[in-house]
Amino acid sequence: MTAPVADFSAPSAVSGAGIPRRWMLLIALVAVAGLLLSILLWQKLSNIQEELARRSTDATAQSIEARTLARQAQESARELTARLAILETRLSEVSLQRTQLEELMQSLSRSRDENLVVDVESALRLAQQQAQLTGSAEPLLAALKSADQRLARAAQPRLNPLQRAIARDVERIKATTVTDVPGLLFKLDELTRAVDELPLANAMQAGGAARPAAPAAAPAPAGAASAAAAMGWPDSLALRAWWQRTLQGVLDEARGLLRVSRIDQPDAALLAPEQAFFLRENLKLKLLNARLGLLSRQTASARSDLVSAGVMLGKYFDPAARRTQAATLLLQQLQSQMKSSELPRLDETLAALSTAAAGR
Repeated sequence: MTAPVADFSAPSAVSGAGIPRRWMLLIALVAVAGLLLSILLWQKLSNIQEELARRSTDATAQSIEARTLARQAQESARELTARLAILETRLSEVSLQRTQLEELMQSLSRSRDENLVVDVESALRLAQQQAQLTGSAEPLLAALKSADQRLARAAQPRLNPLQRAIARDVERIKATTVTDVPGLLFKLDELTRAVDELPLANAMQAGGAARPAAPAAAPAPAGAASAAAAMGWPDSLALRAWWQRTLQGVLDEARGLLRVSRIDQPDAALLAPEQAFFLRENLKLKLLNARLGLLSRQTASARSDLVSAGVMLGKYFDPAARRTQAATLLLQQLQSQMKSSELPRLDETLAALSTAAAGR
């Protein structure tokens, strides 16, 4: 069975004549719009290309500038590295110089301290010699004060024990009583001058014959007889009186020839009169030796001479005489004062100086 076929040819022909115009207009509009869009797109693309070109140029310039800056930075870094190396070298040199300078300063400081210690020790030993020569403690005190001032200016902690030792020695010297050497010398000179006037122990025997001269000059017999005749006395009475006076004088003279006294030292009794001069001179020599020992600060020798002088004074001279007693008392004073005439020593300060010089 065959289906019927529709005939559309007529309407197609009609529409074929109207549709192309609308489509053509639409296409034209589309074409114009596309052209406009293309133009706009072209302009945008041109602008984009220009912008890209400009940005590319800028980027190229910036990259060139960045490369230049990077190159400059690299050069600066190299320069800084070179300078840093130079500075490190100089720093190492400065550090080495500083180390050497510190060592030199320490060496100079140690040398200065050692020289200070040596100078102080020399000054103190010289002051000791001056004190021994003068018999005064003033040189010791002056030297200790000067040493203390120098140590205070040095301000070294390791020398503080030395300063403390100096302070203790100063206090000890100030507390020590030193004998007045000029006073001792004056007393020795006075005792030496008094030796010539001291009576010997056997001087009473020599002077006994001179004492009984008390009776007045006996009148001559002629004088007595004339006096008796003038008074009317008999001659026998005058003669008897004259004989009595004469006999009394003879008896007194006889008693004066022999006198008994006690002498404790037999040697004094056996001393001859011509030896008294040498005895006094020997005693003077003992006192002069004691004076020389005192001046030379040989206290032991001076004390020994004073002891010998005391023995001679008590052995050969009259102990009951006032001059002998005064001389004995003066000699005892000299001996007692000479016991304390030793000057104080600086043992503690010298020990501290030895310790400081050893570096401990």
